[in-house]
Amino acid sequence: MSTLFTILAVLALVGSILITLVVLLQNSKGGGLASNFTAGNQTFGVRQTTDILEKITWGLAIFILVVSIVASFSYGKSESNLAERAGKDAKKTETVDEIDVNAADSLATVDSIAQTNAPA
Repeated sequence: MSTLFTILAVLALVGSILITLVVLLQNSKGGGLASNFTAGNQTFGVRQTTDILEKITWGLAIFILVVSIVASFSYGKSESNLAERAGKDAKKTETVDEIDVNAADSLATVDSIAQTNAPA
């Protein structure tokens, strides 16, 4: 794995933890954790706090999406390079094997000629 992919994966993890916390803070129909902070909401107003939390939620969701897409492209490039290298190494191995087989055939031919021409 590349360093870039690791950094992006950590960023996505941090973003997912943050979005979980922000969603838990939002005030739902049954009341959420935001209902415990009613005193803090009085300065900004309940609606403005809800708008801020909603904007943060959407921002984090978009952040996670973008980081995931960029991470997939960075991971794909490094993997394709590895696959290409593996393919080249396999071709080299096949070539070496063919040379070994040809050398063994040549040695067998030389041995048979030597035995035929050897004095009895």
